[in-house]
Amino acid sequence: MAQLMPAAFVGHGSPMNAIEHNRYTDAWATFGTSMPAPKAVLVVSAHWYVNITAVTAMHVPRTIHDFYGFPQELFDVQYPAHGDPHVAERIVDLVRPTYVGLDEDSWGIDHGTWSVLVHMFPKADVPVLQLSINAELPFEYHFNLGVQLHALREEGILILGSGNVVHNLRLIDWNSPGQGADWAQRFDTDVRALMTSDASELGKANTHDDFRMAVPTPDHFLPLAYVAGLAAAANTPTRTLVDGYEMGSLSMTAYELPAA
Repeated sequence: MAQLMPAAFVGHGSPMNAIEHNRYTDAWATFGTSMPAPKAVLVVSAHWYVNITAVTAMHVPRTIHDFYGFPQELFDVQYPAHGDPHVAERIVDLVRPTYVGLDEDSWGIDHGTWSVLVHMFPKADVPVLQLSINAELPFEYHFNLGVQLHALREEGILILGSGNVVHNLRLIDWNSPGQGADWAQRFDTDVRALMTSDASELGKANTHDDFRMAVPTPDHFLPLAYVAGLAAAANTPTRTLVDGYEMGSLSMTAYELPAA
């Protein structure tokens, strides 16, 4: 059996983080160097939000530039990591009877994944798989799927959720770099209290007074449900890897679930 791997949730923010260096990207890089080389990385990214649960199963996933209006330098980024169809099949088997389809040709590595991994594993020498977020199913499904995936950590696989605890693009204030609105800070702080004490209680966040403003759509919040499920399965709270706010309405908080 491989050494137990950590897991993490990363607030990935703007895709520009892929080509910038700041305290967030420094924290991601430090996290990547803090562990033995994983057998593979399984990423639940906010940007593969579809109507089915699937895992990438191609040998060479493409780098997806799923954005517009950014500098050409960002579109030039390639992350040439290999996939691992055998690990994909292992995931399918592990979570039965929950259905996970094998995606052999439609998706790849989106910016919610590669904008983080270019810092964690800059050589792109660790196989990368993505697990889609099924948009038709509730929070409890995603949390429970996270619980089921815990065994992968014991097999040397790093599990990474990539989204943002607070993600409201309609309320972005371009004049507030490095700042968070009061409502964003309240929600982020209360979610942190749950994640660092008893992550199994994360589902309570949807009753928070600021939930609708912080989570106007589920896509960026649900990757955290997978890490909460992993933490519940391990009976271990997460700890804050890095925190901060951008443009008033984005939280950059990242959490680490330690290996022991």
